[in-house]
Amino acid sequence: MSKGKGQARAAGAAQASGGDVLPDLRPGQSVALLQELHILTREGRLNQDSRRKLKQVYHLHQFIDGLLAELPAEADGPTVADHGAGKSYLGFILYDLTLRLLGRGTVYGIETRPELVARSQALAQRLGFERMRFLNVSAAEAADAPGLPARIDMVTALHACDTATDDAIAFALAKQARFVVLVPCCQAEVAAALRAHKALALARTPLAELWRHPLHTRELGSQLTNVLRCLYLEAMGYQVTVTELVGWEHSLKNELILARHTGQRKRSAARRLRELLAQFGLEALEAARYPGLPADPAAAEAQPEPA
Repeated sequence: MSKGKGQARAAGAAQASGGDVLPDLRPGQSVALLQELHILTREGRLNQDSRRKLKQVYHLHQFIDGLLAELPAEADGPTVADHGAGKSYLGFILYDLTLRLLGRGTVYGIETRPELVARSQALAQRLGFERMRFLNVSAAEAADAPGLPARIDMVTALHACDTATDDAIAFALAKQARFVVLVPCCQAEVAAALRAHKALALARTPLAELWRHPLHTRELGSQLTNVLRCLYLEAMGYQVTVTELVGWEHSLKNELILARHTGQRKRSAARRLRELLAQFGLEALEAARYPGLPADPAAAEAQPEPA
């Protein structure tokens, strides 16, 4: 049987299995795409694992679609850079449900694993998704990579692991992104720093009881990482909203950070960020993770004048 006939049969199966699939799919969604991504079976069915995955991506797409609608109409359409793209579920579904219908705009998938980049390139070609680009480069290196425009409208990172989310933020700042959409994952860097200085912290402050036990160290490190990221974005000129992506029963990595560029840098956010770094003994992270923070006038006034 030809591939076209097989896809047509699967599409018919999807329609026929109404209670199984139709309530889960968005209007206009390409069944062939979901089959290529192995979210749908060739018979047009979803298993429970795929249903959870699709629910997460659809929820995120809903937020992204609303933000993109705020952009002024431009000839080339919106540009979206998806960091830690993996198999590019988010990029493909965003293109299929929004940019394909819009007839404008480009999705750039940024991924370090060459086999996934090659696979995504081949899939985009098969489906005729002509305005999808894939770069085999790390998030940390992407800002200087050829093949990307000087400015990007939106930066996304869905479960980009550990500091890759920080690299996505740095990329967004370098590319003057209008919107940043993050679902952080595996925030280990801060937890490791807390663990390294635990004995000193316990002697210094009772607050260190919050991360004395290893499980609490991991959980507090994750929470603190995201709080610092939000303060950094606010300090660098973004309005930030934090919410849930989906219900906790679908994913434990469920925090969604939405940032909208306003250009109004908040010195108060920069000051609070520095105070938190000092309180938790994390001052060394400022230069690496939070460069370019607005200066604190109060701190400058407190410095003694040179002799």
